[in-house]
Amino acid sequence: MIKINKQAGFTLIELIMVIVILGVLSAFALPRFADLGGNARSASINGAAGSMKAAANIAHAQQLANGDSGSDAVVLEGVTIVMLNGYPSEVGIMVAAQISTDDYAVSGGTVSLSDAPTPADCSVVYTEAVAAAPAAPPAAAISQAPASVAPATTSGC
Repeated sequence: MIKINKQAGFTLIELIMVIVILGVLSAFALPRFADLGGNARSASINGAAGSMKAAANIAHAQQLANGDSGSDAVVLEGVTIVMLNGYPSEVGIMVAAQISTDDYAVSGGTVSLSDAPTPADCSVVYTEAVAAAPAAPPAAAISQAPASVAPATTSGC
């Protein structure tokens, strides 16, 4: 009686063919995922916008909790935030939102990414709060326009 020894496994040719197929598939898939820089820049500027919105609201809430007037500075986590009409000033929002010139180009209330293909189209704008004139009687309260953060522009990221 002859005993046949069967081996299980892949032959060298089969392994080489799998490697070739994977190489061809990766050649087609790689360009699709190669430009992740634009997505990263968009996410970064959207993160800065969210940080500015949150910081403005937190600083405003802290000022209300302190019972301070609209231009009194507030202290958040040991850092003094310059306020204007109840919300952070352009300088104050950059401090409160922890936006630094190491990561962004800052000009007034505009934050942009200097390494973007078109930095002006990869930006977010903070507008300071504006105090309005006193309302006419009988409503003798002073109204104001709160600070605002425009939606981030990401078309040039």
